[in-house]
Amino acid sequence: MTGLRFGLALAASVLALGVAQAQTPKKGGTVHVVVQPEPPMLMQGLNQNGPTNMVAGNIYESLLRYDEKLNPQPSLAKSWEISPDAKVYTFKLQEGVTWHDGKPFTADDVVFTLDKFLREVHPRWRPIVNAQVETIEKVDDLTVKITLKQPFGPLIMTQEVASAPMIPKHIYDGTDYRANPANNTPIGTGPFKLKEWKKGSYIHLVKNENYWLKGKPNLDEIYWQIIPDAAARAVAYETGKVDVLTGGSVDVYDVARLSKLPNTCMTTKGWEMFAPHAWLTPNVRNGILGNKQFRQGLMYAIDREFGREVVWGGLGKLPTGPISSKTKFYSADVPKYAFDPAKAKELIKASGYKGETIRLLNLPYGETWTRWTEAIKQNLEDVGVKVQVENTDVPGWTQKASNWDFDLNFNFLYQLGDPAMGVARSYITSNIAKGNPFANVGGYSNPEVDKLFAEAAIAPTDKERQDLYTKVQKLLADELPVLWLLEMDFPTIYRCNVKNLVTTGIGVDDGFRDAWKE
Repeated sequence: MTGLRFGLALAASVLALGVAQAQTPKKGGTVHVVVQPEPPMLMQGLNQNGPTNMVAGNIYESLLRYDEKLNPQPSLAKSWEISPDAKVYTFKLQEGVTWHDGKPFTADDVVFTLDKFLREVHPRWRPIVNAQVETIEKVDDLTVKITLKQPFGPLIMTQEVASAPMIPKHIYDGTDYRANPANNTPIGTGPFKLKEWKKGSYIHLVKNENYWLKGKPNLDEIYWQIIPDAAARAVAYETGKVDVLTGGSVDVYDVARLSKLPNTCMTTKGWEMFAPHAWLTPNVRNGILGNKQFRQGLMYAIDREFGREVVWGGLGKLPTGPISSKTKFYSADVPKYAFDPAKAKELIKASGYKGETIRLLNLPYGETWTRWTEAIKQNLEDVGVKVQVENTDVPGWTQKASNWDFDLNFNFLYQLGDPAMGVARSYITSNIAKGNPFANVGGYSNPEVDKLFAEAAIAPTDKERQDLYTKVQKLLADELPVLWLLEMDFPTIYRCNVKNLVTTGIGVDDGFRDAWKE
């Protein structure tokens, strides 16, 4: 080896060693993270609001995690097998897992969670378990068997922490779930435990010293900072008070500027599982909103391109129907609705609209949503529709949406990797149920839509599933049970010395298990 080659090789070795050392997780430290708005609660089995999931996804765990390509990874289940006929799923659980109160986590907890608790309260799991699952059984303390009524390929995608958080049987079995005092002090198996929640100020999570995955978590504690004003949240990052601005926590106009600050990284990764879809839900039970022509008129009246370019700073993409273009089985072969006020007026007049006031329930997630609501109010008034915006806080919005107390409701929902989990729930008749804002709250019901979603969920091949989902997308895009507005992109802005923050398909929602601070 020549001296030059040796020098280059040595330099490369030193560089490689330096990189390796730099990437060795450092133990300890505190990370301050913005959560916006303040979660209504942290009991993830009962509430799946975005802010709840961000915090509680680090307290609770599910059987599986998913990488950014949505491949299933071990979590509380260390392995799983699928029978040759695709009807039996057998999960082997990790050994030595305990709840935060020290009680052992076993197959009894899994069966209770999936067969009782979530079947009763969870708007996404309920339709799946009722339609697809024959039995959920304990084989032994560390083995659970789920037997399906028929093959249902999307089942392996159902075990994300917000969709199927494990719930402690010894605390909830035989109680009124929604009134259980433990809802205020959530007990999970996750890498962090709730230490303190000072309402209106912060949520303090501390390291679970008895966490089952040895060596994790790396961080000692997380403070989820609650800062009501978007400008103040940006200032908190600029002045070093916070380390992480989670998706949607600052005004979109500030994203480019903040991303250029020293020691600052930005990513839109970590939302692959969610592929959030923003929309307005008409309450079709309420008078003119049950009229298809009126809903089509509203869709033509809304300048969605303005919303994307101006309100959301160019982030995201205009949707064409119920399935995101980022999700499997998307089809663009649907009726389209370009911004056309003249067409909107024509349809609204033909619908028989007589000037009644439409109540538009704003989503209280910050200034950007409020501006979007005002822009749409203006769009609708420009075509002659009277609109009254209703503002409330997050608990108030949750209550109104859950109890169908609105005419038009702003919301955004996750697609969850497969239409059978994240899409069908908003349109099928069997999911018209009060108590959760993410069910079919608009009350839309069409037997043909129910049939297509049901058949698509269990069709044996992807081609057959695509054919059925193409049909249902075309049908829904004509009937407009919801008005689709935006396929959303949410940037996460963070200090570059916070490492391994976004490593899964749900980003910071379960990211602090592996994160560390340099």
